[in-house]
This record gives sequence, C-alpha cells and structure tokens, in this order.
Amino acid sequence: MEGLPTTPSSRRLDALLRALGDSLSWLWLALIGVIVANVVLRYVFSSGRVEFEELQWHLYAVGFLCGLSYCVEADTHVRVDVLRERLSPRKRAWIELYGILLLLLPFSALVVLFGLPFTWESWQSGEISASPGGLPYRWLIKSALPLAFAMLALAALSRLLRVGALLFGPPPDRGGH
Repeated sequence: MEGLPTTPSSRRLDALLRALGDSLSWLWLALIGVIVANVVLRYVFSSGRVEFEELQWHLYAVGFLCGLSYCVEADTHVRVDVLRERLSPRKRAWIELYGILLLLLPFSALVVLFGLPFTWESWQSGEISASPGGLPYRWLIKSALPLAFAMLALAALSRLLRVGALLFGPPPDRGGH
C-alpha cells in the first residue's frame, strides 16, 4: 500500500531487510555463473557436474526464499487485485492487518519453528547429498528455510507497524485543520 506512514522501528527493520536483500542479490550473478559453467562443461566438454546442478538449485532456493522478505518490505509482492483496488486505503489497511496477524506471521512462525529442528538434525547427522558427487553440508541449504521465514516475519512486523500507524496513529496533518 502506497503512502503508509513509517515508524522508527519500521524504518530500522526496512533498512535491515533492504541491506540483506542487496547483499543477497549477488546470489543471482553467482547463479548465472554456475549455470553458464555447467552448460559449457556439458555441451563443450561433454562433462556435466552434479555439484554444479545442485549448487544451481541451492542458489535459486536461497535467492527466491530470501527475496520474499524484500518483496513484502517493498510492497511488490503478488496480490489478487480484483477487489482490492476498489477499496479505500483504510479498508485495504484493515485487510492487510488481518492478513499479517492471522496468516503471514503464524505461517512464518510455524516454518521457523519446524525448520530449526529440521536443520539441526541435518547438521547433527552430517547429512550430505544422496547423489554421487553431490554437495556436502546439506544443513546449509536446509537452514535457508527458517532463515528466510525469519526475515519474512521481520518484514511482516515492519509492515504491521506501518499499517498500525495508519489505522491507530494520530490523524494525518491536513494543513492545520
């Protein structure tokens, strides 16, 4: 929602998420490099590498998962706009408030809650890829899930603060009236 007021806490959270998003955006260049290297190896040298294939989906997964929080922070995530565009900004804010409180935050909490033991078990067991020649340290990719959803929860919290400021904060200044 354009025009949401900010709060000091939402500005700090947004800055953190933008910094993380900017840092993680370099993963896309790494992904392109791995894809090009794998294609060259396969079609020029007739030698594909399993570790490159796995690295491709690992980089893509981390980029996509962590990009979710950036999209929520920037309000560029996909919405179903059939009815939304016809609603007033205040009604949109109420829908966003309920969506964050009843759907986004609980779902993010569940993924983090169940993702941490999932990652921990992988780390403790020294899990590796099942593919011959695949990547070791499977816990690294598994840790992307709770990390990304923790970032998504932070983005949702920032959004919640901004929506709360619109709905429950002081009325906007209307030129001294």
